[in-house]
Amino acid sequence: MRIESMIFGIVTVFFAIVTPVYWFLSEDPTGTTALTVTFGFGGMIAFYFMLVSRRIRPRPEDRSDATIPDFAGEYGFYAPNSWWPLAAAAAVGVVFIGLVFAWFVFIIGIALAAVAAIGWIFEYYRGEYSH
Repeated sequence: MRIESMIFGIVTVFFAIVTPVYWFLSEDPTGTTALTVTFGFGGMIAFYFMLVSRRIRPRPEDRSDATIPDFAGEYGFYAPNSWWPLAAAAAVGVVFIGLVFAWFVFIIGIALAAVAAIGWIFEYYRGEYSH
């Protein structure tokens, strides 16, 4: 996590320098506010990663003496063939189309998104993958 905290620290320093320069040159309150918020978020994330890096043992990415076998291991479980992400994306598309055009399409999209979320969450509780 040390590398990530340094990356976000660099981002924070960059936006700390750029924000006053932008405000002085453009006097645009909207852009200055966005840059200030970006500076704040970068600082919060860098601070969080710094705290986490102190609490956990160094990962192979953080050690200079790490070898390739140190990176081996299980990274997690990923669904082999799930159609629910596609259904969720389509439902979110209907939600945004409903926001643009008509409220009843928005409600239909919310219902479709709920069905897609429930299906995606519970896909391994039934069928051939259930235990």
